[in-house]
Amino acid sequence: MPEFAWPWIALLLPLPWLLRRWLRPAAPGQALHLPHPQLRLAAVAVNAPKGSRVWWLLLAWACLLVAAARPQWIGPPQAQQRSGRAMMLAVDLSGSMRLEDMQLAGQAVSRFGAVEAIASDFISRRSGDEMGLILFGTRAFLVTPLTYDLGAVSAQLQGSTVGLAGTETAIGDAVAVAVKRLSALPEQARVLVLLTDGVNNAGSIAPLDAARAAKAAGVRVYTIGIGATEMRVPDFFGTRTVNPSADLDESMLRTMATQTGGRYFRATDTSELAAAYHAIDTLEPMPQHGPELRPRHELFRWPLLAAVACFLFALAPLARRQRRGVNA
Repeated sequence: MPEFAWPWIALLLPLPWLLRRWLRPAAPGQALHLPHPQLRLAAVAVNAPKGSRVWWLLLAWACLLVAAARPQWIGPPQAQQRSGRAMMLAVDLSGSMRLEDMQLAGQAVSRFGAVEAIASDFISRRSGDEMGLILFGTRAFLVTPLTYDLGAVSAQLQGSTVGLAGTETAIGDAVAVAVKRLSALPEQARVLVLLTDGVNNAGSIAPLDAARAAKAAGVRVYTIGIGATEMRVPDFFGTRTVNPSADLDESMLRTMATQTGGRYFRATDTSELAAAYHAIDTLEPMPQHGPELRPRHELFRWPLLAAVACFLFALAPLARRQRRGVNA
């Protein structure tokens, strides 16, 4: 169905007639002051547009107004496909995330490198979900509010670096920031995925206190503890095996998930990390009917082209007359 976005433009249709009526050309004596009264100017015929040229100009003006009114073709209403899930992703950027104890495609990568690769794929498959991103270290920051623009969430994650939010770990503050953003949504939609490799050693809110607040707000917290259990490090006598995840507080992460109705996942390598995201991916969505949208196709190009063509037809006699004058 055709429609005009700015129909009030039609009020400008009589503007050329009004300008011609109000701004009449001055007589020669009024337009030029002569110092000698006896001098007279000969009348010169004014080449006013006549005949078909006038009609071409009027038609061009009408076409310009039609184009300025933004004609549009309005399509039938289309319902938006939404899953009803609103998911916050909280990623640890503390200094320990630099540790290269993960394997990705046979290559050693840092913990954050593994998270970035797996989480980016996880985000790209969240079609219909609202997602937000929280980055935390010594402090917790909401980087991307809840949005359907998954590309923006992925870009913010890929543009982050370890240590950006400080070198310590404020898990409780990250949960509190997520609860504040999710609490206003329908209860079935509130999900927080918290990924960390350490123990809470910064911030003003204890993780279990934040978990209790999440439970009261109906936010389900899914926690992922990342980090290998064995790693070869150089020693005075060669190399030795250490546990790089000795500081990971699994008990606290498991308790937070259990209290809020979520689950705890342990990811010692990238395959287990991918499995954790796959399990979270199976969350049962809540049916949700988004507002209907009607596609709009702009049509202003066609009347604009018609206006240009009408101007060319109106100017064509002048061009021919000037060409004859030059040849003469």
